[in-house]
Amino acid sequence: MIKLNNLQYNPIKLDFLEDQNYSLDSLVSNFTFDDLCKKYKEKFGFSKIKTFSFSKEGFLGLFLELKGKIAVSFGECEALIQGAKLYESLGFELTWIGLNKDGSVNYQELKDKDIDFLFLSSYVMDTFFETSLDDVKNFTNAKIISNGSAKIDSLSDIVYFDNYKLCGYCLSGVILFNDENIFELLNMAFIDTLAVKCCFEALENQKFNYEVKEKFLEKLKEKLKDNIYFFVDNKNTLPYTLHFALKNIKAREIIRTLAFDNIFLSNGEGCSLGLSKPSRIIQAMGYDETTSRNAISLNFLQDFDEETILKIVDKIEQKYKQIRVLD
Repeated sequence: MIKLNNLQYNPIKLDFLEDQNYSLDSLVSNFTFDDLCKKYKEKFGFSKIKTFSFSKEGFLGLFLELKGKIAVSFGECEALIQGAKLYESLGFELTWIGLNKDGSVNYQELKDKDIDFLFLSSYVMDTFFETSLDDVKNFTNAKIISNGSAKIDSLSDIVYFDNYKLCGYCLSGVILFNDENIFELLNMAFIDTLAVKCCFEALENQKFNYEVKEKFLEKLKEKLKDNIYFFVDNKNTLPYTLHFALKNIKAREIIRTLAFDNIFLSNGEGCSLGLSKPSRIIQAMGYDETTSRNAISLNFLQDFDEETILKIVDKIEQKYKQIRVLD
């Protein structure tokens, strides 16, 4: 099995016998969970931890807890975007930060905006276009709340994690912060301890390969020639990710076909979450829905030798030609 979609879906093995140690009891000491919270602090530098439903309702709950003006980038995850729209539908004001045609976040829209909290990650979902939070801080003094599932930036003031992407299970999201006045800490009975445990294990075991991207891209260009094109410059994406499109076919056609050969790709969140929707991110960049269906997103967690890279690229080329002939 060759998984090139790990950043969208990366199931881990759960040990339910060990997990019994994470059942919290108000009448005894909960050393196992307390030790886990200390590990989070040591690894990420945040002193507070809570869990929340990683859904539009869960993000709505976070919005309602924030005491101040909120801005959200269109480059964030689907659950957050839907939660922000729900927040607006209830009559609350919210500032949206758009994406440029090249896939970057439009920093200029932050200029002179009176905001207290900014939901913005160090990368854009789907394309994994990198965002410089250092540059962002030149435009705003707002506290930056970021998704750390694919990359954690030390400049983020608050970090949250998507457990479905990290663990492959619909567990609660985990959010880390320092100021206890920002979010209300949960009582013992409301903490999803299994989510906290699985999240940490996934992050501890998360490894990225920085060597494969350029080799893979070079082979793709050699084989597919003029049939490959790009929505974003891959020099600006996370070094262990690759984003491209193939002319005149929908990504889902090649994704489904390659799955029979145990090669797994993604179009983006709309694909991996089972929403049967094309990449919302590509549409936020100014492309129409039809064009957004062409996007293909890969990531590299493991090492591939040249022979394996060539084998994968040959399969992509072969399936692409077959689909074109059938069309």
